[in-house]
Amino acid sequence: MEYFLEILKEILKGILREVIAYFFRKNVLENKKTTLRRRKQKGGLHK
Repeated sequence: MEYFLEILKEILKGILREVIAYFFRKNVLENKKTTLRRRKQKGGLHK
């Protein structure tokens, strides 16, 4: 039974890591997109 619980813990840790990594990547990509848009707008204003 203990062995089964250890495996379950490891699986949950892995899932948590994947979920956190997914949201982290999503946020980073969204931040990059917004900064690129801002740069383009600034470039347009300078012209």
